[in-house]
Amino acid sequence: MKRKKIKMLALCIVGFILLGFAIDFFVVRKTAMDRFAVYEAKAKSINSSYGMISYIDEGEGEVFLVCHGITGGYDQGFDVLSGRTDDYRIIAPSRFGYPGSDMPENATVDMQVEAFVELLDELGIEKTFVTATSAGGTIAQRFALLHPERCKGLILYCSGYPAAEKPTEPSSGMTGPPAAFCNDFAMWLISPFFKPLMGMDRDIITQIMPMKERKAGIVFDGDVVNRDHTDNYDNYDLRNIKVPVLIIHSEDDKLANPEKAKYWSNEIPGCSSVFFSGGGHLMSGNSEEIDHVLDEFVEENK
Repeated sequence: MKRKKIKMLALCIVGFILLGFAIDFFVVRKTAMDRFAVYEAKAKSINSSYGMISYIDEGEGEVFLVCHGITGGYDQGFDVLSGRTDDYRIIAPSRFGYPGSDMPENATVDMQVEAFVELLDELGIEKTFVTATSAGGTIAQRFALLHPERCKGLILYCSGYPAAEKPTEPSSGMTGPPAAFCNDFAMWLISPFFKPLMGMDRDIITQIMPMKERKAGIVFDGDVVNRDHTDNYDNYDLRNIKVPVLIIHSEDDKLANPEKAKYWSNEIPGCSSVFFSGGGHLMSGNSEEIDHVLDEFVEENK
């Protein structure tokens, strides 16, 4: 009889724990879905040679084309400069395979660049400041190299960079979340480890969900975009960039190597750079100084 009671008590405790987990998952997911719905309502679309491109276009002033990072979309891209719409016009498209944007067959980084050029043409924008975060840096760097005539300046926020020397072997290892983890439950499950692994607070999960709309883009980033600096190294000699460049990076960034950022800040002709001692991959706590540096860069190059 005693054993039965202990067993029942244990089952009840386990049941309450599982219920707590389930409630937390659904609360977090609802918060994320409510957030995403706000951005979804702002989004517009065009048909390009590479399929549908969805984007947010808000604000007035100098134009910024934002290339979001992995697990992103037009929502995360817009968030990079969402507080600056009184000063700047923010064009934040979803890259291939992210919310509202198609995934072309055999997609490449250069195809993504040309899709963005088509978007600018459709919007009647001749030149723009190209801005990138994280994995979006690969696209933005290639944009500046291929189309300097369309680029007033290149701004890289905690972006990835090529190595200082050409790698002797092709890229290997994991460069993005495995496809099996590209769902809301799996991401929620590992979210308590975001801080120790990536230096990000757990609540960033509400900006990553819904994963279903981002999965194709995440897989493309892991398989192609994040490997392109290595696999097509000769395409990324950033010394050949002919437009003004601003590098902003955190020295404690766990996802984008700050030493590579420092190396290229000295190699790119006329490059301006700012390195923060803290803030991590999202450069948290440095927004005021970032705004100041950004405004100075725009004023010098508009």
